[in-house]
Amino acid sequence: MTEAGPDAGMPPRPASRPEKTSLRTYLKLFRRDILSAQPDKLYGAWMAEYRTPFFRSYLVNQPALVKTVLNERPMDFPKSARIAEGLRPLLGESVFLTNGETWLRQRRIIDPAFEGGRLKDTFPAMLAAGREMVARLGAEEGDFDVEPHASHGAADVIFRTLFSIPITHHTARAVFDEFQSYQRAQPILNLAAFVPLPKWVPRFHRRAARRGARAIRRLITGLTAERMAAIRAGTAPDDLATKIMTTTDPVTGARFSTEEMVDQVAIFFLAGHETSATALGWALWLLAAYPEVQERVAAEAATLPEVPEFSDLSKLRFTKDVFRETLRLYPPVPMMVREAACPVRFRARDVPKGAQIVLSPWHLGRHRHLWERPDAFDPDRFATANGRQCLRDAFIPFSAGPRVCTGAGFAMVEGPLFLALILRAFRIETVEGRRPVPVAHLTVRSRDGIWLRLAPRG
Repeated sequence: MTEAGPDAGMPPRPASRPEKTSLRTYLKLFRRDILSAQPDKLYGAWMAEYRTPFFRSYLVNQPALVKTVLNERPMDFPKSARIAEGLRPLLGESVFLTNGETWLRQRRIIDPAFEGGRLKDTFPAMLAAGREMVARLGAEEGDFDVEPHASHGAADVIFRTLFSIPITHHTARAVFDEFQSYQRAQPILNLAAFVPLPKWVPRFHRRAARRGARAIRRLITGLTAERMAAIRAGTAPDDLATKIMTTTDPVTGARFSTEEMVDQVAIFFLAGHETSATALGWALWLLAAYPEVQERVAAEAATLPEVPEFSDLSKLRFTKDVFRETLRLYPPVPMMVREAACPVRFRARDVPKGAQIVLSPWHLGRHRHLWERPDAFDPDRFATANGRQCLRDAFIPFSAGPRVCTGAGFAMVEGPLFLALILRAFRIETVEGRRPVPVAHLTVRSRDGIWLRLAPRG
């Protein structure tokens, strides 16, 4: 078991709010940071109820109930429209927000692009992005914030695999800044998330949020329109964007329009860039904070050939467990919200139609009654009976069931690959006085960045 590291082996966790808090104070805390707005008891609760004047919310941690919502009865628990209120300016009608027949049609078009050999086909693009990131890190001197580098690297992967083009540093940084601004300006929940409003009532998103969403979508629209033209001309490369944009729905025979594809690319970017960057940044800090773990990853990385093939990833078993443990402790999307489409009874409680069902990868991954030493960083836990059981029952950073993230396999290749490439080239150290503080807006980031120091391995 891994014991080395700061604070008796415990990585940083946000402070919890007092259990008794007024709705006004809760909303204020929530807008500032989702995680510290929650009480400590949720780390040990199987289910918790929260009432507002407008709706009821139930946080569900019991594994059997989580499986009911995600795996067994997913159509009875669609994505909550209240969460969509905050994300709509950026994601439009993307597969992340839709429900019912619209969602089914979108998944029928999207899923084939991520099946079977397509993941292997994207590996050269991932490798190229990873090697470029290593080169950029080599130019750093002294203490630096790794989050912009993680964002740049993850964005590079997305644009190389989706559109067969590398992303320039200027564009990557601009998109990173826009996402940072969007996270702060437009939290997950706005007024319409708490007060049920008719569709005709204007949604008062902050000016900065609207501007940020427009800027991100403008970039994506340009790339998507260019690809549509290349497809019509017969000159489009065989990448993920071409695959998705040329796939017809087997039921309706329709393809995505340019506008529909912009919505999907927006969520690919959020899910595949922002979340990957978040996980990579936390993984690098954890490896810096736990040198013994770092050296084990470096030893695995040293077994890779200079230019690895997709099949070489099988050598990175421990590195994959390090990435899993990072996702357990710092799931990029800390909470998912469903809505009860019909009355149900959970744990001897009547849950009314329209109630919000909150599933929390953050709390489930740190649950005191499920995981041994839940707040500790211990990649070896997955070799234990407890770890294997919890991996099946209490590990949902990619969601689960029919709505599982289409890019889950993608992420589990990209993360370990990047860690191996970086640790093969550098030793990494934490920076004194720069311990990261987790905060969650759209994803779990560090409040003031993730600061590291590098040294070449020679």
